[in-house]
Amino acid sequence: MISYLIPITIIAVLVAVILTLIISSVRKKKEKNTAKDQKTLLADANRRLANNPKDRGALKIIADIHYDMENYEKAMKTYRLLLDSAALDSSLDDFEINLYYGLACMHCKAHKEAYKALAFAREKNPNRFEINASLGKLEYMRKAYEKSLAYLKRAIAVQPDHDESLKYYGQALFKLKHYKEAYGYLKQRITSHPEDKEAVFSLACCYYELNQHDMALKFFTHLRADPLLGPSAALYSGSIYQKRQEHDKAATDYGIGLRHENIQPGVHQELFYRQADAFNHMGDLPHALEALNTLYSINPGFKDTENLIRKYSELNTNKRLNSYLRSSTSDFNTICRQLTNVIIPDAKIKVMDISVYQNHHVDMLTEVRARKWEDVILFRFGRQEGYMGELTVRELYARMKELHAGRGFFLTPGKFSTESTNFVEARLIDLIDKAQLMKLLNRID
Repeated sequence: MISYLIPITIIAVLVAVILTLIISSVRKKKEKNTAKDQKTLLADANRRLANNPKDRGALKIIADIHYDMENYEKAMKTYRLLLDSAALDSSLDDFEINLYYGLACMHCKAHKEAYKALAFAREKNPNRFEINASLGKLEYMRKAYEKSLAYLKRAIAVQPDHDESLKYYGQALFKLKHYKEAYGYLKQRITSHPEDKEAVFSLACCYYELNQHDMALKFFTHLRADPLLGPSAALYSGSIYQKRQEHDKAATDYGIGLRHENIQPGVHQELFYRQADAFNHMGDLPHALEALNTLYSINPGFKDTENLIRKYSELNTNKRLNSYLRSSTSDFNTICRQLTNVIIPDAKIKVMDISVYQNHHVDMLTEVRARKWEDVILFRFGRQEGYMGELTVRELYARMKELHAGRGFFLTPGKFSTESTNFVEARLIDLIDKAQLMKLLNRID
């Protein structure tokens, strides 16, 4: 049985090969004859045009042949000659001329002319695939994303697998921040065209916006070296690392982004700003200042750059203030205990309770015994700079009443508002602002 099957298989393979060769030969012959016929028609049309420069039929033949031969620039120029005549000559199809003139313009990147011609053609046939696909792409390029979606939706209805229309449909959805809808189209695009880095970047942004940061980071990391998209990709990847409190990795990624040339101004400045913030969280104030000073030289008004330079410069030179603001919770509690002894000297201070409110402030409830008096005192050590408003001081007062504290101290590296000062005038609360706090810190051994 097997001995019979082998010759049959060999014969089948030979027949398939022969048929393939015959079909290929026929196709090449047909293409050769078509090219020959086109050259003949083109020569004949040119002769007619030489005898009669107003022979519009000859012009139409020349334009069509150039378009079919993909000589789009010559086709565009010839169709353009026919545009004015089409409205006057009933033998010319103005729809077809505008259609192919517009498509030729698309190939030649003459987008303004393409838009006019295709919009005219669409008035006569709103369902033609080539028109809707091209207008959808043009509207995308003009950043009219809603219009782009409308055109591309019609094009995809006619040709559901048209690659370019699917690409721009997904990109338009992304630009309109429809991330869930865009995700599927963009994923399909990079599956078939992994070299399309714009689609890869957009998909990564979708992952980012949908809080799928691991997937986003995978794509952004891959794109960091790209000359065009690298700076933005590094900005995103660095931001993800900062959200994870991995500030060293964030600073590295921002640095990779800044090594590129011709960075968009907004991205360039944001990279310096974020890099400074990452260095700051790492406790590397010299490098944070270097990034901010560079940013200041580029754009002095970028966000709060000027204020940050003042703040970081002070922290870089004032080690005690730096410790107060940035030390670990255990080290900060030690500083707070030392401050209580400086605020109330020559007294025995017993700490009864410590409440830590993240990095905002620490409340320290104490029992104080001096030579002539004793009391329960609540100390609040604030770590936030800026103005402390009346509500914050009222909250401390309510806490004192809750803990039955007879007196309170509120220390801040910032300032107190006028309303705060007025509130404590008739209450046993002492407000200690940055200037006073610095004096106290300097008295700590």
